Amino acid sequence: MLTLENLVLAQDDFRLTANFAVPTGARVAVIGPSGAGKSTLLAAIAGFFTPASGRILWNGQDLAPLAPGARPLSILFQDQNLFPHLTVGQNLGLGLNPSLRLSAADRAAIATAIARTGLDGLADRRPGQLSGGQHSRVALARALLRARPLLLLDEPFAALGPALKAEMLALVAKIAAEANTTVLMVSHDPADARAFAPLAILVAEGQALAPRPTAELLDNPPPPLARYLGH
Repeated sequence: MLTLENLVLAQDDFRLTANFAVPTGARVAVIGPSGAGKSTLLAAIAGFFTPASGRILWNGQDLAPLAPGARPLSILFQDQNLFPHLTVGQNLGLGLNPSLRLSAADRAAIATAIARTGLDGLADRRPGQLSGGQHSRVALARALLRARPLLLLDEPFAALGPALKAEMLALVAKIAAEANTTVLMVSHDPADARAFAPLAILVAEGQALAPRPTAELLDNPPPPLARYLGH
């Protein structure tokens, strides 16, 4: 379970508070007006933004002492952070061993991740030879290899067309369900939130509110969300 305990994020005139828990295995959309702090919230959980006060806990463990790479999570950004001089297989191998000294078991795991994410035949290609959708699949395969119990999605599929984005979200949902992975997904698209996430966190007016059913929130949005959605 992910718990945000009296969390305060602050920088200059920005301030965001959060005090709630996310059940293990939940898929949660993080929605709200632009600039409200959705990405900052994920950055704090991932260890890239230091809270002013409060705690971020995973199954009761305070994550504050842990560097980003040591936290029990993977995060996917819009920029997939692939190394252009390495092949797909090597980019995936970095998720297992930064030295790329891979065991037979590592190579088998990479092959499985490639197959599961629809990248068959692409292991020896470099990122410059891939489409946008293939970039997204490589990033997802790397997260799959890391096998962390918490997955943070900061709109990694935003640049994809509607059909491909829906396909990627369905693949994430399938993989997350099989591994009981908790997923938090920043989204500006209500349709994506409805399709992917049974629960949603509203970030607005300086608060990240406790998860509630996505359909309920979008069908009866509070004023700041209604204004953002154009209702």
